[in-house]
Amino acid sequence: MKIKLFVILIISIHLFLVTGCKEEDSVSPEDINYRQEMRNFVTEISKYAKSKNPEFNIVPQNGQELATLTGESEDEPILEYLDVIDATGREDLFYGYVEDNVETPEEDKNYLIDLCKIFEENNVKVLAIDYCSTHTKMDNSYKQNEQNGFISFAADNRELNNIPNYPEKPYNENSINITQISQAKNFLYLINSENFSTKQDFISAVTATNYDLLVMDLFHNEIAFTPDEINQLKIKQNGGTRLVICYMSIGEAEDYRFYWKTSWSSDKPDWLDKENPFWEGNYKVKYWNSDWKNIIYGNQNSYLDLILNANFDGVYLDIIDAYEYYEEL
Repeated sequence: MKIKLFVILIISIHLFLVTGCKEEDSVSPEDINYRQEMRNFVTEISKYAKSKNPEFNIVPQNGQELATLTGESEDEPILEYLDVIDATGREDLFYGYVEDNVETPEEDKNYLIDLCKIFEENNVKVLAIDYCSTHTKMDNSYKQNEQNGFISFAADNRELNNIPNYPEKPYNENSINITQISQAKNFLYLINSENFSTKQDFISAVTATNYDLLVMDLFHNEIAFTPDEINQLKIKQNGGTRLVICYMSIGEAEDYRFYWKTSWSSDKPDWLDKENPFWEGNYKVKYWNSDWKNIIYGNQNSYLDLILNANFDGVYLDIIDAYEYYEEL
């Protein structure tokens, strides 16, 4: 009897220790599958958003390796992940991978194209962003992307703070009413509104174009766009409608966002990690942590809810490839 009681006591202590800690705190870094945690995060965001608006679009940027178990295009696709997203953004496909306005090396280009085709084969559109400013290279970017079935944007500035002067009109300009990403022939990636004095200046500039899809930020000078302003942006100059998608980083925290607390500089939360040495004010996050997830989605004060309430047509998720940082540690 004493032995049985002793065993029960040991088991009880073990259960208390396990359940008394947060799950993410009790798992050692070596046991975390960082790629699957990012897939889980995107899936949770998608399910939550689509429960509010079934037509809401989920568009992760980069991290195309998540489409298969090992990140190689020869592997079987992970349909559970592909089924919850509507498009995938891919930077530097033909230009910008090594340096802006420089052609992406052949080996890297082919590797990325093969991964992007997995998405296309599973009804997930590819939105490709090349960073090039020479007109012939911009023309070539649009041409090569179209040949591969990708919707593309040639950005002449990595700050993404302007509407390019070239080409004079959006590539494959049209007057179609765009209700799904698959219908889009072109898009505008304009997530930095610093060159526009007011929100109305930004709205006027965009509505004077015929881009089929706009990727933008929720805020201008830390003031959120309203549903009425977003509705204005959904009308092309020629009268057709466009989709308006909102940028949101989920793999890094940004110290200029509404959720940032000044106390974090001296008293960091568990999920907040090192500053990105290439982007001042951006910090790596343990994106699998429930406290970070609560900032991103799941409650009326979350980032995603602000986007949903502003009447955007979808969300553009950045730093999806954050898993690479933790895998390399």
